[in-house]
Amino acid sequence: MTVSISRRGLIGGLSGLALPALWARPAQAKWPDRPIRLVVPYTPGGSNDALARPLAEALQGTLGKPVIVENRPGAGSTLGAGFVANSPPDGYTFLLASTSFATSSTYLKTPYDALESFDPVARICLAPMLIVTKPNGFPDMRTLVGAAREGAGRVQYAMAGMGAVGHFTMEAFNAAAGLSMEPVPYSGISPAQADLLAGRVDIMVTTLASISNLVTSNQVPVLAYTSSERMSYAPQIPTVKEATGIDFAVDVWWGVLAPKGTPAPIREELHGAINQIIGTERYTKFLALEGAKPMPQSMAEFGSFVAADIARWRKLAQDARIKAS
Repeated sequence: MTVSISRRGLIGGLSGLALPALWARPAQAKWPDRPIRLVVPYTPGGSNDALARPLAEALQGTLGKPVIVENRPGAGSTLGAGFVANSPPDGYTFLLASTSFATSSTYLKTPYDALESFDPVARICLAPMLIVTKPNGFPDMRTLVGAAREGAGRVQYAMAGMGAVGHFTMEAFNAAAGLSMEPVPYSGISPAQADLLAGRVDIMVTTLASISNLVTSNQVPVLAYTSSERMSYAPQIPTVKEATGIDFAVDVWWGVLAPKGTPAPIREELHGAINQIIGTERYTKFLALEGAKPMPQSMAEFGSFVAADIARWRKLAQDARIKAS
């Protein structure tokens, strides 16, 4: 059945969140000796930007130097990533990467090699996608799957552009379930949401951060999460596997990458600082606003994780024939 998320339950206890003052370093180390840039390959105001800014502020308190968020949007996040890839590997320019870093490398011609042009620093968090339906749409996931099995094009899903993470996620679900739900591309998240609200498309797959205003106000029902387990802030909402019996799970991720050749001691120090920050109760509560939870890894584990994620989406892009529009 469709269920809603209470905004009070989601953000309870978050008042007074003040991250920068929580971390202070007693003595200045040799690195850094000047401001650090954290490049966000999207416009201000989105989920990536919202995650980067409190992290940057907290890192400033830990590292003792300004950490400046620099937005460099364009070309499916590849402009910002390309800027970082071509920056000096001196420990003063880093990329806030996410699942779109992996997906964009599978269907776009990028000015870098996603596997060879970066060194891992730290994984920050994971978050599920939500499958939401139009008002008075499908009552549950089994009904949705049943309708989709009746024939190609019987169910349409909105996506914020060809090759968006939601596009990849739904094509992965199509493949896992043997379905042919039809993608309807939009020029961004806002027009996609508008058509969902108007009932012109059946469903949409996106992050909580992108659609929280519609979900917490009960304007669109949530059918399921794409995660492997239920989320603690909304335990009433089932996973796709629970709701359908289909073996399917997708989480989106965020992390920090450095230009290839950035000295390991610098990356290790930044890795430790990020892990310290995301391990605090206050940052965990902040991530809950984004529908995410901290999931740190070692640098080596994060590097392997990114490589595996790229391989997964490359195979899907080939199988589903996903290409740049």
